[in-house]
Amino acid sequence: MQEVYITKTSSYLPNEVVSNDEIEDFLGYINNKKSKSKALVLRSNKIANRYYAIDKEGNATHTNYELAAEAVKALFKNNPNEIKEIDLLSCGTSSPDQLMPSHGVMVHGALPEMESIEVTSPSGNCCSGMHALKYAFMSLKLGEKNKAVCTGSERLSRVMQAEQFEAEVQELNKLEENPYLAFDKDFLRWMLSDGAGAFLLESKPNENELSLRIDWMEAVSYANNEETCMYMGCDKLEDGTIKSYMEYNPEEVKNKSIFSIKQDTKLLSKKIVELSFEKIPYLFDKYSIKHTDIDHFLVHMSSFFFESKIAKLWEELDMSMPKEKWFTNLATKGNVGAGSIYLMVDELLKSGKLKKGEKLFLVVPESSRFSYVYCYLTVC
Repeated sequence: MQEVYITKTSSYLPNEVVSNDEIEDFLGYINNKKSKSKALVLRSNKIANRYYAIDKEGNATHTNYELAAEAVKALFKNNPNEIKEIDLLSCGTSSPDQLMPSHGVMVHGALPEMESIEVTSPSGNCCSGMHALKYAFMSLKLGEKNKAVCTGSERLSRVMQAEQFEAEVQELNKLEENPYLAFDKDFLRWMLSDGAGAFLLESKPNENELSLRIDWMEAVSYANNEETCMYMGCDKLEDGTIKSYMEYNPEEVKNKSIFSIKQDTKLLSKKIVELSFEKIPYLFDKYSIKHTDIDHFLVHMSSFFFESKIAKLWEELDMSMPKEKWFTNLATKGNVGAGSIYLMVDELLKSGKLKKGEKLFLVVPESSRFSYVYCYLTVC
């Protein structure tokens, strides 16, 4: 099988940066009151900036597929005609603009300069961007495709606006007692960000700039054992099962905030970090690598709240991961869901910090029903 390289990366962030003080200017005030939990959640997640594809009047400036298309175009800004050589487009997102058509074909539709090619749309949450990468990786690995583009993108600001919520769901005193209680509805408004990233995959490395060889990718789901944790377009019942929006009448959909994002905070606290490390010893043994081989550790975090917990698990596995090896741009870009790992890789690749031969280890967790994707890269 042929080698596969990420030869170009790009990011697209809409409009101007939004600071912590400006969030409610864009998202609005629930019940016309300032949030009681905002300051506490922001102190915990340590996010300083984010981007929204809406203006202060709540009007959309970009759709999700437009964000992804802009990221794709950015890959070819120095050679626009190269886009015609692409024979696969793979697009992942948590927040498609519509149920049908698929997100991928909508991105393709926004790129008339492309040829008529294969398009795929991995669904899910944060892992969907990595599944898009893996589909492209496997297609080139098998020699079925020659040049592929994959994307990860989100546009969740619209569903984070005040009108989408019944009322503020957290009380400050409860948050002080247990920070996980903030991870239900209200906390998401203070960390989620809009944006998109894209990778170009080829069977040969970039001749003039650094490339990233994809050595291996692995994914695992624990849905066979775990209940739903994060959900949208449905509701979680007391017995742990999910009831679809299709089973509610229009009034119930509105009154129960069925299309707002929710999270089972108790389940999150028990599982999200712990399960992310369950398969790492197996993977390191399978691919004959050691934690000391890793030069750059990129983990998608929704909040810096989890940073110390991740570091502790490395220690418990007797695999210390020094903080100087960690790389994240969560504080400056916010949580862009399926797009976050793309933005991190793009920023690191263009930072000038990478050297040929170095190893990158990517970990992307997804709390929806506890799925994880791992990727190991070599700088070439």
